[in-house]
Amino acid sequence: MATLTPPRARPVATGGPRAVPRVRRSSLRYLGPNWYATVMGTAIVATAGAGLPLDIPGLRAGCVAVWALSVVALAVLLTARTGHWLLHRDRARAQLLDPAVAPFYGCLAMAPLAVGAATLTVGRDVIGERAAVVMDAALFGAGTVLGLGCAVAIPYLLVVRHRPGLGEVSPLWLLAVVPPMVSAAVGPSLVPYLPAGQPRQTLLFGCYALFGLSLLATLAVLPLLFGRLVLRGPLPLALTPTLFLVLGPLGQSATAAVRLAEVAPGAVGAPYARVLGAFAVVYGVPVLGFALLWLALAAALVVRAARRGMRFSMTWWAFTFPVGTCATGAEALAGRTGLVALQGLAVGLCALLVTAWAAAAWCTLRGLLSGALLAAPPVPGPVTVRTT
Repeated sequence: MATLTPPRARPVATGGPRAVPRVRRSSLRYLGPNWYATVMGTAIVATAGAGLPLDIPGLRAGCVAVWALSVVALAVLLTARTGHWLLHRDRARAQLLDPAVAPFYGCLAMAPLAVGAATLTVGRDVIGERAAVVMDAALFGAGTVLGLGCAVAIPYLLVVRHRPGLGEVSPLWLLAVVPPMVSAAVGPSLVPYLPAGQPRQTLLFGCYALFGLSLLATLAVLPLLFGRLVLRGPLPLALTPTLFLVLGPLGQSATAAVRLAEVAPGAVGAPYARVLGAFAVVYGVPVLGFALLWLALAAALVVRAARRGMRFSMTWWAFTFPVGTCATGAEALAGRTGLVALQGLAVGLCALLVTAWAAAAWCTLRGLLSGALLAAPPVPGPVTVRTT
């Protein structure tokens, strides 16, 4: 028998003038793009909470506080990820070429979009309407450009470099194609602030183009995902929460359809506006129904995984933003149709969103304080092989 011991990492000095910089660098090495999901999940709480058809004392102030937290989190993460690319370029490149990590770059696009939407919804109470519009427009432009880049680059890498098999099909792939749909849902709020005529029409129809781009790409991925689940069985325990990512394009598309229909009368003629208003309801209600079906299926698989020992990981943030988009979709449809049932659904989804956000945020905070979430992956132990 022979024992093979993997080489140990070189020890890092604990004293001397270079000790502090080395500790700071090592803390950023394993910071991945998946951390932007914390910003998305936080910002959507503010947006969905502000749209609730309820008059609860302190609700608006609470939404403003959550929005402020999302702004701070976005600023901190952008700074930290910049440091990650500057100090650990080898690791950053490896993440981009890793098929399990690369789709998370879609979160980089969606994080500013989510914060921008929350800024114009509730942040205006703090910074004023004009500043909120400017901030939302800047974040919308940056997020849309990044989202279009991800929608092309990540599928390209999947085809050319990653070449996954059927067993590797993952809900994470949706992260690469959902950002344009988030842009389609956020963009309508900026339409009324543009000059009438061509500028408004351009943004309106541009958002519809983003809507179609993301919707058709999503429809290409969903059959692969469902086929993988049926033919290969449930996902690994740690990835099971990512099943909730399917709710993202569903809820966000329902939200986008209604928001676009709301601003259409100020941008296009009455015939088009009436058709778009009808489309919002005819499309949004069935899609929201399918989202509820998928929510039940995903929740059942998560319960199964929990019984088999699923522990906290950053994938738990998949419980937040996708559920939040369904909540905003229900709120938008409730406002469009006046149905009390949809108002009740929106309240229930918001309650689920807040619960999921609180759990994910608390566990993330504990992991940060303990250092576990930014620690290096465990080094494999000695491997024993038979030599005779």
